[in-house]
Amino acid sequence: MLGTPLEPSQISPVELEKIVRLALKEDIGEGDVTTNCTVPSDIVLSGRLIVKTKGVIAGLRVAKLAFLLLDGRIEFISNIKDGEFVKEGQVIATIRGPGRAILTGERVALNFLQRMSGIASLTHEFVDAVRETSAVILDTRKTAPGLRILDKWAVSLGGGHNHRLGLYDIVLIKENHIVAAGSISEALRRVRAGNIKGLPVEVEVKTLNELKEALTLGVDRILLDNMGLDEMVKAVQIADGLVPLEASGNIKLNNVQKIAMTEISYISVGMLTHSSKALDISLLL
Repeated sequence: MLGTPLEPSQISPVELEKIVRLALKEDIGEGDVTTNCTVPSDIVLSGRLIVKTKGVIAGLRVAKLAFLLLDGRIEFISNIKDGEFVKEGQVIATIRGPGRAILTGERVALNFLQRMSGIASLTHEFVDAVRETSAVILDTRKTAPGLRILDKWAVSLGGGHNHRLGLYDIVLIKENHIVAAGSISEALRRVRAGNIKGLPVEVEVKTLNELKEALTLGVDRILLDNMGLDEMVKAVQIADGLVPLEASGNIKLNNVQKIAMTEISYISVGMLTHSSKALDISLLL
């Protein structure tokens, strides 16, 4: 389905563990030299995860896994749930267990937690900006390589919806596909000949004339690429509710509300995942 939130049940535990193990291997390599030299092997430590700025928390499950993969004896207790809004100075979780494992896993756990929380927090701002309209905020495929499922999960936790997980679950005919095929109509003809799974089909248009052509072709959604506000208003009038429209390109917090007020159905925002600022979170022993 086009534009639905990613549910926790869709996150494969096997895939999640693979991602976290890779991050731990990258960081630890042959061993945490500093921790192994300075921290006694039998010491037990306790700590608090504290947020230093307000925002939406995402990734507690991932952070917990990072510690548990190092030592199953670690107790990681969340004080809140993923997707909750927090204030500056709030303690979001406590941790207790073998000191070496806690210090070795700290950076990886925080990297996941800070990145995901940053994405969720920025998404929340966009969703809040269009709250008085019917527009739905979507993410894009502009995610960190290898972390797409986490980036998109964070968008969902921030209140946004996911456009598509990859090239395999939705057909999106973009400008370069149209150039390669020769026209929108020909590109769509080829898709219909080869789309054996019957996936939803969206087509990108850059002009109002292309929009008019696309409206005659029976697609599921039309993406308006980098259109100005006045053009979007005209596009909504031309489409007249026949096909849902999606705005894309140069969408920012300072213009998203005006775009939503044109009665565009969907607004996809690349910066949710490619330019969000990590939420400042610390682990203090």
